[in-house]
Amino acid sequence: MKKFFQFDELGTNYRREIIGGLTTFLSMAYILFVNPNILSMSAIPDLPAEMRMDQGAIFTATAIAAAVGSLLMGLIARYPIALAPGMGLNAFFSFTVVLTMGVPWQTALSGVLVSGLIFILLTLSGLREKIINSIPAELKYAVGAGIGLFITFIGFQNAGIIVNNDATLIGLGDLTNPQTLLAIFGVFVTVILMVRGVRGGIFYGMLLTAVVGMIFNQIAVPTQVVGAVPSLEPTFGQALINIDQLFTIQMLVVILTFLFVDFFDTAGTLVAVANQAGLMKENKLPRAGKALFADSAATVVGSILGTSTTTSYIESSAGVAAGARSGFASVVTAVLFLLALFFSPLLGVITSAVTAPALIIVGILMVSSLGKIDWGRFEIAVPAFLTIIAMPLAYSIATGIAIGFIFYPITMIAKGKAKEIHPVMYGLFVIFVLYFIFLV
Repeated sequence: MKKFFQFDELGTNYRREIIGGLTTFLSMAYILFVNPNILSMSAIPDLPAEMRMDQGAIFTATAIAAAVGSLLMGLIARYPIALAPGMGLNAFFSFTVVLTMGVPWQTALSGVLVSGLIFILLTLSGLREKIINSIPAELKYAVGAGIGLFITFIGFQNAGIIVNNDATLIGLGDLTNPQTLLAIFGVFVTVILMVRGVRGGIFYGMLLTAVVGMIFNQIAVPTQVVGAVPSLEPTFGQALINIDQLFTIQMLVVILTFLFVDFFDTAGTLVAVANQAGLMKENKLPRAGKALFADSAATVVGSILGTSTTTSYIESSAGVAAGARSGFASVVTAVLFLLALFFSPLLGVITSAVTAPALIIVGILMVSSLGKIDWGRFEIAVPAFLTIIAMPLAYSIATGIAIGFIFYPITMIAKGKAKEIHPVMYGLFVIFVLYFIFLV
């Protein structure tokens, strides 16, 4: 075991790897409860039952997808990087694809499945690097920041802090509402924990908020903590049934968005965590293909189980900071996700008021990429800004990406830099123009 995971070469041991794996799990365990909340759209009242996914099934799918993805990453790529259904992509799945576009969630799962399969083909064919290099870094950063604003906006809505206003479109909610006050308390607690550098601060913030909610009778006290594993039957295999409904421009845009966001989110996470762990060699990531294969395979498995795109988690950096250096830490995290399957009764405790602070804090973490954009170049600032601002205002990640990718060739050509535009960007320009012409 030590030889397989190269403990001696990496200067690590079982104790460090186990602590690192546990730390990573605690840092990302919030997804077990936030993902079912988002995919079921539990915070949105009066939705037809057929539009809602089953929370119990999503909980199980989330835990198993995270376990499978982390295990593949640990055993195939041997990196201390854990995986789970990604934040941002789950919001895009629910609030843009299902709620706004009106696509059945079963068909949306098929879109996730196809995006995962395409990701595998791109990885195996070696086209990954070419596609990554074809899209300017500033647009990649803009997409990440825009998703952060979108997630935060959803968090404010779920908390009741931001509400509908007929005069101004949106406005401040009733801050005396007990549920809103509970969410605000959660924001303060989580911010303090994060500022203090507490590992797993988001997860602990949710726990403290839930406890306070129960104390003040805003959340029902659970009758049990450990229970049977919820059935996967409501969601399992639905992605395989509806593949024939994907042959439209609308679903092409959806699949491209799933693929695009996962593609660059994964690449960025791998490089960041590997750098932190000292695993980069001559500015290159060893076994990068295996790591990307593990990520894309986890997306395929997760979609069949019944959850949105599974991706590498930047929270793995917390485990690396605690000492993790090898894939054994990811194996530990995978085992912990499997054990978490037996804690589904806690789903009833994790209400919108409890998850809203997590969404807001994750959004704050994601907008850090704003500082990497060269705002002094107007030809770059325009598509970057429009990408970022359109996501929360249009309530659509896809729309933000589409607007930014349309304006980028326009501003670059106007600047006299047409030769700097990769042909792939022209192709995306055409696709997104058709998207607005025929679908919006």
